[in-house]
Amino acid sequence: MTELLPPLVVAPMAGGPSNPALVTAAARAGSVGFLAAGYQTPEAVEDQVRATRAAGVPYGLNIFVPTPAEPDPARVEAYRRLLLPEAQRYGVDLPTPRRHDDDHFAAKVDLAVAYAVPLVSFAFGVPPAGVVRALRDAGCHVLITVTSADETRRAVAAGPDALVAQAGTAGGHASTTDPSGYRPRGEARDLLAAVRSVTDLPVVVAGGTSSAEDVAGLRAAGAAAVQSGTAFLLADEAGTRPAQRAAMLSGDFRRTVVTRAFTGHPARALANRFTDAYSAAAPVAYPAVHHLTAPIRAAAARLGDAEALNLWAGTGFASAAPGPAADIVARLTG
Repeated sequence: MTELLPPLVVAPMAGGPSNPALVTAAARAGSVGFLAAGYQTPEAVEDQVRATRAAGVPYGLNIFVPTPAEPDPARVEAYRRLLLPEAQRYGVDLPTPRRHDDDHFAAKVDLAVAYAVPLVSFAFGVPPAGVVRALRDAGCHVLITVTSADETRRAVAAGPDALVAQAGTAGGHASTTDPSGYRPRGEARDLLAAVRSVTDLPVVVAGGTSSAEDVAGLRAAGAAAVQSGTAFLLADEAGTRPAQRAAMLSGDFRRTVVTRAFTGHPARALANRFTDAYSAAAPVAYPAVHHLTAPIRAAAARLGDAEALNLWAGTGFASAAPGPAADIVARLTG
């Protein structure tokens, strides 16, 4: 397994940033990147897998594990009513929230099996052991993302090849199985130690990485590899929205927060008007809230209005800089 993991891994970033161009460029620079299956149709994921395979580079695919709990309809509807002024502001209609959405989980697993994707990682939970076995039988290497020692124990029981330890400093969604009780505690090094106290499996550690010193230090502490996402948001090849690129370069957004305001699941983002206004009221209701806010976010993106966008970013966001992915890999690996 470790032979497939270079020192630096480019994180899967759903919603656009992770695409075949970024994954291919990262691989050619000596890293390995993950395509992000989240929010995409199986057909779109297959197109990206085919394009990346055609490049002849190592790569991975990240899949969201469905959230088992049904959201409280009353709390979701109350949040919908609270957001109606935002809908009026951006001239959109808010959809009736979906009660359940598994993000085409089975179809995406089938794709990974059919194409024998070299690395398959899971976020938001532990996939069934049967899924892990099917992937491994197909020649895939399986990684499960965890945020605590307790989650590590459950993940190890499913039989993966490796783990991704995601610290609270990481950008985007926290891969916690307890969104209502999640608290972004500790640095990457602390979580790495906690996970390694539970298992001897290789551990890829993520969270707050912004320099070659960060990568080298985590590797020296026992990480099989270090995963970085935020540093690549401004890469030339990334599919990051123009409004987020502009926001990160503007200097106007100076801090990050962990919020459920956009999706109903805790995620670290640049603080903006939307997070300030709605974080306290947002229910634990993923993916219902994700679908609810989607029209607002889409309209804000079209207008270039970063104040109502989910500007996912980790605590090291200020160090991100534009340029080719190869240059960013070189900067982070020294």
